[in-house]
Amino acid sequence: MEHALNLIDLKANIKTYLIDLSLFSFIYFLPAMSHLVAFPIYYLDPMRIALVVALIHSSKRNTFIIALTLPLFSFFISSHPQLIKSFLLSAELLMNLGLFFLLKDRMKNVFLSLLLSIIVSKAIYYLLKFVFINYALLDDKLFSTPYYFQIISALILSAYLFLINRFDLKS
Repeated sequence: MEHALNLIDLKANIKTYLIDLSLFSFIYFLPAMSHLVAFPIYYLDPMRIALVVALIHSSKRNTFIIALTLPLFSFFISSHPQLIKSFLLSAELLMNLGLFFLLKDRMKNVFLSLLLSIIVSKAIYYLLKFVFINYALLDDKLFSTPYYFQIISALILSAYLFLINRFDLKS
C-alpha cells in the first residue's frame, strides 16, 4: 500500500514539474513569440493565464510559488519587465490568489471570485504603479495594456475557471 501511495505522489510531482516547466518556457519565449506574430502578446495577460493554469492543474502551494517567481524569472531571463515592475506584478499576482481563495470560500462562486480578485488586485497594482511613476521609481506608462484587453482577459479566465470547476464537479 505504501508503495502505491509513493507512486501517486511521484505522479503528482511529475505533473507539477511539467506544468512549471511549461509555464516558465512559455514566459521565456514570450518576447520571441511577440516578434514572430507582430502582436504584443503581453496584451493577453500571459502571467495571469499561467497563474490560472497553475491554479487549475497544480497545487495551491505551487500556484503561490508561480505567482511569486514568474515575473522575476521573466526579468532575469529577458530584462522585461523592469525590476520594480516585476516586483509589482508578483505582488499583484499574489494578491489575486489570496483574494481568490478568500472570496471563493465566502461566495462559493469561482467565476465571481476570480473576476473580483482580478479587478481588486489590478486596482491596487495600478495605484502602486501610479505612486511609483510619480516618485520616478518606475519609468513606464500607467496603462501599458489597453483596459479592454484586460477586461476581456479577466472575463475569459474567470469563465474558463468556472467551466473547468463545473466539469470537475460532475466527473
